[in-house]
Amino acid sequence: MASSRRKISWDLVRAGCVVLVMLYHSTSLSTWLHPELAPRPVTFPFQVGASMLLVVSAYFACVTMGRGSLLKYWWGRIARLLPSFLAAVVVIYLLLRAFPIEGWFFPGPADLRANLLMLWHWKPQDYWFLDGSHWTVPMQLMGFTAASLLYASRWGHGKRMIAVMWAAVLVPLMLWPVRVGEPPETYRMIVDGFGLHRWHLFIAGVAIWMWSTRRIRDGHFAALLVACMIAQAFHNYANTPEGLVADWGSTVAVWIGMCVLALVARGPDWDRVIPVPAQRAITWFAGISYGVFLMHQAFGYVVMRKLQDHGFGPGPQVAAMLVTGTVLGWALTKLVEKPAHRVLMRPFQRKERSFA
Repeated sequence: MASSRRKISWDLVRAGCVVLVMLYHSTSLSTWLHPELAPRPVTFPFQVGASMLLVVSAYFACVTMGRGSLLKYWWGRIARLLPSFLAAVVVIYLLLRAFPIEGWFFPGPADLRANLLMLWHWKPQDYWFLDGSHWTVPMQLMGFTAASLLYASRWGHGKRMIAVMWAAVLVPLMLWPVRVGEPPETYRMIVDGFGLHRWHLFIAGVAIWMWSTRRIRDGHFAALLVACMIAQAFHNYANTPEGLVADWGSTVAVWIGMCVLALVARGPDWDRVIPVPAQRAITWFAGISYGVFLMHQAFGYVVMRKLQDHGFGPGPQVAAMLVTGTVLGWALTKLVEKPAHRVLMRPFQRKERSFA
């Protein structure tokens, strides 16, 4: 975290983003992917939470980078993200095979291997997600790696860094007509594999950090943020048989989210207006939010379908998916994420003690 003074505000942001992801998946995407599920009387149809988590990740990459050795920073991010992801893939694979539903995706060993290797963006026609939420993981791993390499070079500082940021937003925008115009498969693999059409989310996080620390002026920040918003609008166009269709609801939701994050970064903490019991609950959920994000979707749909088969309506189904995701996320955090991070960071801790 940027400092203890900002802890509650950012914990609330992280927790809120994951809750928005869960609400979108449980009330909207669930019935789109599985039309046999009963319609939800209330839906949250905006794809906003996962995108905002990428913005938050980029912001905190800037906050934490430079506090120790660059290798320790990079390895710390890998140690935090990768073991939990690999464990989540295996657990979800076993759960989907243990509780099969006729007509639904039933993964085999090849699907397990493809998901462990994160091959979906490269060849989505061949490699299916075990859990669709996992699309952000390779984006974060690549983002942290790129940030480390940039920071270690002359391009990660000063005016050169500003030029890199603008290029990361403008180049994919200029290539957008190619992306939506049925490009060659090799081109699509490169663009989707490296997530060029989502680079603006990382740039938004970096820009918010630079503005909050007064490294760029208000006008420059506004121009850069508007460019990121335009890139998000183009990203949310889908090429359908009826032509290009825009998801303006999700686009505006991400725009609002970017502005909220900027205000959180620059403004005061919210600890004085949030009751202490609520602060404890928010901090606890934020601490397991990555595990919840990884575990809630695919098996949550199985839980909802099983409940519907036993006569339960949409309300209990949604509640059960939220609770199941939270419990599984807590278990993943406690049993995998924290222990694995401690073990993988021991070489750096021993080295620091030897110099103490």
